[in-house]
Amino acid sequence: MPTARLSRPAAFWSVAVLLVLVLAASGVPSPLYRVYQEQFGFGPGVLTLVFGIYAFALLASLLVVGGLSDHVGRRPVLAGGLLLQAVAMVVFLAADGVGWLLAARVLQGLSTGALTGTMGAALLDLQRGDRPLGPLVNSVSPGLGLSLGAVGAGLAIEAVAEPQPWVFGVLTVVFVLGAGLAYALPESSPRLPGALASLRPQVEVPRAQRRPFLVAVPCLVALWAMGGLVLSLGPSLTAGVFGLTDHLVGSLLILCMQGAGALGGVLARDLAPRRAMAGGCLVFAVAVGALLVSLVTGAAWLFFVSAGVAGLGFGAAFLGAVATVTAGVAPGRRAGLLSSIFVVGYLGFSIPAIAAGMASGAVGLEVTAEVYGAVVIVLAVAAAVGLRLSGRGPAAVPAEESAEPLAA
Repeated sequence: MPTARLSRPAAFWSVAVLLVLVLAASGVPSPLYRVYQEQFGFGPGVLTLVFGIYAFALLASLLVVGGLSDHVGRRPVLAGGLLLQAVAMVVFLAADGVGWLLAARVLQGLSTGALTGTMGAALLDLQRGDRPLGPLVNSVSPGLGLSLGAVGAGLAIEAVAEPQPWVFGVLTVVFVLGAGLAYALPESSPRLPGALASLRPQVEVPRAQRRPFLVAVPCLVALWAMGGLVLSLGPSLTAGVFGLTDHLVGSLLILCMQGAGALGGVLARDLAPRRAMAGGCLVFAVAVGALLVSLVTGAAWLFFVSAGVAGLGFGAAFLGAVATVTAGVAPGRRAGLLSSIFVVGYLGFSIPAIAAGMASGAVGLEVTAEVYGAVVIVLAVAAAVGLRLSGRGPAAVPAEESAEPLAA
């Protein structure tokens, strides 16, 4: 008997919810890092390693299977990725040392990498032609998901003696059910030939999208680098610099930036993509500057307010970057291109944060954050200037001429 399929609108919103849940799960460990530090006795360097190994696993997955759903279909990749996400939650449940945490984060990274490009492509496939919400949902999902995951975990820490079984047990069930839901979605992939060839690690940027992609790189690095610092060391900053040791306060910092990021994307949805990207970068740069002032003066209120304003800039700039880079991309290249965008993002997300964790042991967390913020400001301003200088760029070439990937 054939499986009943969801309508396109129902399928679109189902994928959107699943994407938010996957990204929420990736944010859950952030407020729990301090709990794990207390339980397993490790310092900031190991903490950022646990954080960073997730991003490296995610990058490996994006590079290898990021475009696979363009060839084998969206449904099988979605189902497999969600089941692997459930396995990662089970490993978190069993964790009794750093080794288990590393294993759980690797599995979670592999799953999230496989799902990110696939879900993003499915949203572009399933969106209404007269109301293209795919880029908006793709851009606001990271902020919304990470905020929900971090605040949910923070509340669990405060409410129950052992939060891990509650958090990861619920998520395990959710992802198993999500894998079943994946097979009720209509198949939207063009299923191009060359599935095995697509597994060769590559950054797949069609020729027509290469110029806007390169212009967007400094923007993506700046935004995600700051996000990586907040998610890995943000709760430690609130405790070490401002003396705010409550676990929920660290989660609220993540909410300020990531939640405001989702709001920023919504507020900028009617702006031209290039204007949203440039304006968002400038707002982000100014807000990070105010955040640095808060570290120097010890003003906790300014720290949280500037984090929220930085989030607004993040959301607008990321929405603009995604819409600018994906404009006119052929349907059979969507998953690969979106995966390439997230490759850049997660490189910026992971490597600087790991470097900051290692440096903080030598020069201190506050000095590290100040230098880190200054570099991020320079990148964000450079992105806005580069966008202005780039002009509108040449017209897109036909899809059949834009299929050549950039090898990694």
